[in-house]
Amino acid sequence: MLDVVVVGAGAAGVGVGAVLEDLDLDSFAILDRDEVGASFRAWPDEMQFITPSFPSNNFGCRDLNAVTVDTSPAFALGREHPTGEEYAEYLQGVVDFHDLPVRTGVAVESVRRHDGGFVLHTSAGVVQSRFVVWAAGQFGCPNDDPFPGAGHCVHNSRVGSWSEFASECVDDPVVVVGGYESGIDAALSLADLGQEVVVLDEEGPWQFRSPDPSEVLSPYTSQRMQDALQHDAPIALEDGVRVKCVDNEEGTFDVIGTDGASYTTRNQPVLATGFESGLGAADDHFEFEDGRPRLTDRDESTTASGLFLVGPQVAHDGQEFCFVYKFRQRFAVVADEIAARLDVDRTPLDEYREKDMFLEDLSCCEPEMCDC
Repeated sequence: MLDVVVVGAGAAGVGVGAVLEDLDLDSFAILDRDEVGASFRAWPDEMQFITPSFPSNNFGCRDLNAVTVDTSPAFALGREHPTGEEYAEYLQGVVDFHDLPVRTGVAVESVRRHDGGFVLHTSAGVVQSRFVVWAAGQFGCPNDDPFPGAGHCVHNSRVGSWSEFASECVDDPVVVVGGYESGIDAALSLADLGQEVVVLDEEGPWQFRSPDPSEVLSPYTSQRMQDALQHDAPIALEDGVRVKCVDNEEGTFDVIGTDGASYTTRNQPVLATGFESGLGAADDHFEFEDGRPRLTDRDESTTASGLFLVGPQVAHDGQEFCFVYKFRQRFAVVADEIAARLDVDRTPLDEYREKDMFLEDLSCCEPEMCDC
C-alpha cells in the first residue's frame, strides 16, 4: 500500500508531488491517463498563458506560473507567456529535476474507501493508498452541451490549431459562444488569420473591471483585444445575447438567442463555454454546493477523510483558486496535513511559508482588500 496517490500530472499534480518529495516521502505515486501536462499539450497551438512569467525568484518573488519554490517557466523557457506545449515541457522538467514518481498511461477508473484508506481501480490494475490527492483538473470535461444543438458546434478545447480551423472556413463570420478568456482568445487568433468573428455573451465580461481576476478578462487579454479593435480587427462583440439553440440545415448554422436574434453562418460555431464542475471518478466522494466541491479548511473532502483536492476547482468563501499562482499556494497546506497524519517531519515546509507558497489565512484573498 502506498502512502499517497496523486491523480493527475498537470500543474497541480506535479506541484503537490514536488512538495511531497521535499518531505522525503518515498511511498507515493502520481498517476496520469495520458502524459505529463497532457491538458496543456491539447491547447490550440496559438493559445498562451494569460498570466506573465518572470525570472524573479532570486529577488524573492515567485514566477507567477511556477509550481515549485525553486523553478521558473520564464527562465526555463525564455518566454513571458508560454504556449501550452511549452508549459508542458516545463512541467516535465520539474518531474525530471525532482525525480517524481510519475506513472503515465494509467487511467483511474474508480475510487472507493477501504480499511481506512482507498482502493483505486486503474487501467494498469488495482492501487491501494492511505491518502488520495485529486489533481485531475477539468480540461477533460468540457461544457459542450449547454443548449440544444450544441453538438453542431466545436468546443474550443477540441481545436488543435486555429490556423487549421480557419483554413477550412468560408467567407462567413465564425460565431464564438462565450466571451471570457477562451472565447476572446479564439476570436483574436481567428482575426489574426483574417477571419471575421462574432462573439456572443450574455454578460459581456470584456466591459467590466474587478479586483478578482477570476471574474473578468485578464489585463493581457484586454490589451490584446483593445489593440486588435484599434487596428480594425474583424471582431464584433455582442453582449446581452443568451444562446437558446443552434440549428443546422444543409451546411448552414443558425445560432439563435433567447431574444429571437439569429446569427447565420456556414462556418462551424465555436463553444467557449468552459468546463464541467465534476470530479470524474472521485465525484461520489465529494459534496457539491453551487456546482463546486465542498472542502474543509485543509482542502479535504467533507465526506471522505483522506481525500484531498488541489487545482483550479478549489474554492473557499466564494474565492476561486483557478490560476496557477493561486492554487499552488494550497499545495503545502494539503501536504502538511498528510505529513502530520503520517507523523513525518514537516520542517521542509518552512521554506514554503517563507516564500509565500503556504496560504492558510484566506482573509487576504477578499477582493475588497484589493480595490486599489
